[in-house]
Amino acid sequence: MRAVLTWRDKVEQCIYDLAFKPDGTQLILAAGNRLLVYDTSDGTLLQPLKGHKDTVYCVAYAKDGKRFASGSADKSIIIWTSKLEGILKYTHNDSIQCVSYNPVTHQLASCSSSDFGLWSPEQKSVSKHKSSSKITCCSWTNDGQYLALGMSNGVISIRNKNGEEKVKIERPGGSLSPIWSICWNPSSRWENIWMSRENEDAEDVIVNRYFQEIPSILKSTVYSSQGSEAEEEEQEEEDDSPRDGNSEEHNDILAVADWGQKLSFYQLSGKQIGKDRPLNFDPCCISYFTKGEYILVGGSDKQVSLFTKDGVRLGTVGEQNSWVWTCRVKPDSNYVVVGCQDGTISFYQLIFSTVHGLYKDRYAYRDSMTDVIVQHLITEQKVRIKCRELVKKIAIYKNRLAIQLPEKILIYELYSDDSADMHYRVKEKIVKKFECNLLVVCADHIILCQEKRLQCLSFSGVKEREWQMESLIRYIKVIGGPAGREGLLVGLKNGQILKIFVDNLFAIVLLKQATAVRCLDMSASRNKLAVVDENDTCLVYDIHTKELLFQEPNANSVAWNTQCEDMLCFSGGGYLNIKASTFPVHQQKLQGFVVGYNGSKIFCLHVFSMSAVEVPQSAPMYQYLDRKMFREAYQIACLGVTDTDWRELAMEALEGLEFETAKKAFTRVQDLRYLELISSIEERKKRGETSNDLFLADVFSYQGKFHEAAKLYRRSGHENLALNMYTDLCMFEYAKDFLGSGDPKETKMLITKQADWARNINEPKAAVEMYISAGEHAKAIEISGSHGWVDMLIDIARKLDKAEREPLLMCARYFKKLDSPGYAAETYLKVGDLKSLVQLYVDTKRWDEAFALGEKHPEFKDDIYVPYAQWLAENDRFEEAQKAFHKAGRQGEAVRVLEQLTHNAVVESRFNDAAYYYWMLSMQCLDMAQDPAQKDVMLDKFHHFQHLAELYHGYQTIHRYTELVPLCYRCSTNNPLLNNLGNVCINCRQPFIFSASSYEVLHLVEFYLEEGITDEEAVALIDLEAPRHKRESKWQEIASNNSQTLRLDETMDSIGNDDPFTAKLSFEQGSSEFVPVVVNRSVLRSMSRRDVLIKRWPPPLQWQYFRSLLPDASITMCPSCFQMFHSEDYELLVLQHACCPYCRRRIDDPGP
Repeated sequence: MRAVLTWRDKVEQCIYDLAFKPDGTQLILAAGNRLLVYDTSDGTLLQPLKGHKDTVYCVAYAKDGKRFASGSADKSIIIWTSKLEGILKYTHNDSIQCVSYNPVTHQLASCSSSDFGLWSPEQKSVSKHKSSSKITCCSWTNDGQYLALGMSNGVISIRNKNGEEKVKIERPGGSLSPIWSICWNPSSRWENIWMSRENEDAEDVIVNRYFQEIPSILKSTVYSSQGSEAEEEEQEEEDDSPRDGNSEEHNDILAVADWGQKLSFYQLSGKQIGKDRPLNFDPCCISYFTKGEYILVGGSDKQVSLFTKDGVRLGTVGEQNSWVWTCRVKPDSNYVVVGCQDGTISFYQLIFSTVHGLYKDRYAYRDSMTDVIVQHLITEQKVRIKCRELVKKIAIYKNRLAIQLPEKILIYELYSDDSADMHYRVKEKIVKKFECNLLVVCADHIILCQEKRLQCLSFSGVKEREWQMESLIRYIKVIGGPAGREGLLVGLKNGQILKIFVDNLFAIVLLKQATAVRCLDMSASRNKLAVVDENDTCLVYDIHTKELLFQEPNANSVAWNTQCEDMLCFSGGGYLNIKASTFPVHQQKLQGFVVGYNGSKIFCLHVFSMSAVEVPQSAPMYQYLDRKMFREAYQIACLGVTDTDWRELAMEALEGLEFETAKKAFTRVQDLRYLELISSIEERKKRGETSNDLFLADVFSYQGKFHEAAKLYRRSGHENLALNMYTDLCMFEYAKDFLGSGDPKETKMLITKQADWARNINEPKAAVEMYISAGEHAKAIEISGSHGWVDMLIDIARKLDKAEREPLLMCARYFKKLDSPGYAAETYLKVGDLKSLVQLYVDTKRWDEAFALGEKHPEFKDDIYVPYAQWLAENDRFEEAQKAFHKAGRQGEAVRVLEQLTHNAVVESRFNDAAYYYWMLSMQCLDMAQDPAQKDVMLDKFHHFQHLAELYHGYQTIHRYTELVPLCYRCSTNNPLLNNLGNVCINCRQPFIFSASSYEVLHLVEFYLEEGITDEEAVALIDLEAPRHKRESKWQEIASNNSQTLRLDETMDSIGNDDPFTAKLSFEQGSSEFVPVVVNRSVLRSMSRRDVLIKRWPPPLQWQYFRSLLPDASITMCPSCFQMFHSEDYELLVLQHACCPYCRRRIDDPGP
């Protein structure tokens, strides 16, 4: 930290107090009995203000910048506007000691020797409160809720906005240690960390914390350790970056300075934080920086001291010739103004250097002057090390971290060798004061740089070695090596570059250049050296030959890629420059300094913040590709390029027949197609193929470069592969051009493939024509038949020679399928296939043509008459069928047909038909008895069948008058006693409802409620008993003088005979599915309560509803078991047993 004097002025009177306008443009000083207004930019006195009659002791500006107040020994307070006009004046009983504006409400607190007052613009009068002792200083909390008063008796009184005392802090020194200055910390960001760590040792480490902010007050660059510059490179510009506006909760930390020469801190509750800090001088003023990170204290030591927020002294801002009575920080800046007893006003700018170190992906930097934060640039994890003293230098190397404090050096080490480990612990302490420009740490040593001299110390503080240089050391860097034998790269102001080993007294001169060294780096293999000189030129040398390989302008820092020998980057002029080998530089915009280059990450320091920038390596990769340097391009791609770049690399390597590189690149983009191609080429090379033209042709064909591939195929003598490629791609015109007037076989093959393509793209007619021209008749017939093109099939069949049997039979099958039997017959005759022709006649029932063919060819007699007989039998033409069977010599089949018909008639209760069929069977047997070999057997059957015919004929008459089958009351169908479907109607599938006593079918039909109708609603609708139309008699009586006549009136409308429920009984005839009766509200409303029976099942069962179709035949349902009976049967059984015959419920039981 350095204090640079910006301007200075001097007046004749003592400067007791001063205040900045909140925007920082003006400075108000209390000097004698006047107020002096200065321009802060250049120290110009703008205007003196007169209004007080005696010495002005205090001045304060309101937070909104609209007014300020001054207090004087003349006991008065004057309120001034920002235009420097006095607008209000009020007085106290004693001289005014201090004034302070509330930062929120702009209420003014004015304190005198005996009392204090509170005034706000809204009040007409000042509210005053007595004080037990002289008030020397005052300060409001950030939220404006409390006012702290410092008194000469050593007491601090904390009051609320109404002036009531809430907390009283009594200092041990009492009146011997009067409170001279107090101030509330304006920020609370650090409070929790500070309070929780107050009693820790200086070397404590807070691990695994993530810090979102780095104080923007840290400015210029001082490298230490790996990549270090001297402090003369500091930047001195003002920090104008915007401050953090996040004011979380109000701050409760009060800084107190007393004339017991102590600095103390208190909470709002009055509890002291930590111990008193000795000052060794009488403090006259205390002031915080805007964000509360630092404290200014001035007093009898004639200087202003800078402290951390927790009271650690950092240094001196400016030494004066007399006591410092007041000092303030310009709002939101690093400027400090000092007012002295002798009237001197000094305006300083504070320059805070960036103290830091970098090694690979670990970056250590100073935070809040007393803390060190180590940041992992890859994982973004941070760890804070609280030193509680001013951190002067930082060095980091591998697992070592060195921190220089004013009186000692601390060496830390990592807990483990894990590359992501961020836990540090103290390894050694060197308790000794050192003065050095640069600090470097190695595995077992620390290196101190003092202008031209380097000293090597062990971790115990013992000096082991010393090197004296010819010129000032400008840069030093550890370049690695075994522990205890590390190498150092040193750059001097005279342009000399040396390599020093820590275990060797002799320095090795690598090279000497004419200009001073600013920055250095060595390549990964230590063969090349990059230097940035004072002319901002980057020069690259071959270390062994000392040859200058190339140079580039506009460079301020340089770094080699640690993973690639030939790549480096340098920054300068707002650009990042990446250079590979001797190729041209690739530029992109970048603010800051390059300090490291690892893979695709470039570590950049911008002002105070270190960041890892991901840089795609596309540009250098393409530079290598342009020169067909595929392996080098692959190494660059591994550092980080896009998927598109990987694919381009793979394609270029493949075309260059660099299969190993291509395979790796295609594996990276997971392109299995090209990997299979490379694998097949490698297999072929193992089998002895050596034609690069053929390999490249395969590559071109995969890439879609078909014409180039065809040329290479022809050049390598593989025209067939080119032809196959074109035909596979359906590029038939190109194939024809390539083929020219070649072999007819190849032309035919080409046409066939073109036809296949036309077929695949749904151009069947064109495909048929191409197949015919290529002689592929079978494929042409298949397409024509599948599309039903009879005309085209006829043309093909008639053009074919009869020797081409298979295509002709194929045509005939399609003719038959397409219902063109005439053309099929013509085709079968053409090939002479009579058997297929007979089968065609039989299948199409063209019996006359079949009989005619059978007469000419008796060998097909069975093939004709047997199907004919079966067809007759199927059409109930049994006599003709029998004759056909006789003609075919199939007597057994005729008998079996009649037996089956007879069986069906018996099953279906068609007993007359059964009698008739048995008679026919008997006559058939009689006919067959003509054969002597079967005579006896057939006669027995004749008599048996005759008997059965007589029996069934008689049984028909009996069956007509006997009811032995259940009747379905829904569809009125008589059902067989033995029903395969169960107890349901075979016609409508309606389930039967049986009487529980006689098991006769009851005249009930179950119905279901329409969706949305509840049981309660249904019962209510049924109970309505809608009025029914009375049936009027159709007989009319006519009376005359001599007679009475009754006449039947058939025209009378039968109103009320239509029952809505009956209409619901309809169902679909022949359906195998049961269709339940579903009723709606209108049907329910039309029902009579006496015709409906309801089974009121308890939950979760649903109620069941039944409708009686014969209301006059009464049915009774047991209310307990819901079984149903004919009423007469139920009453008889109840009289016999006095209970329900099914569930035995007693008649006198009151239950349901």
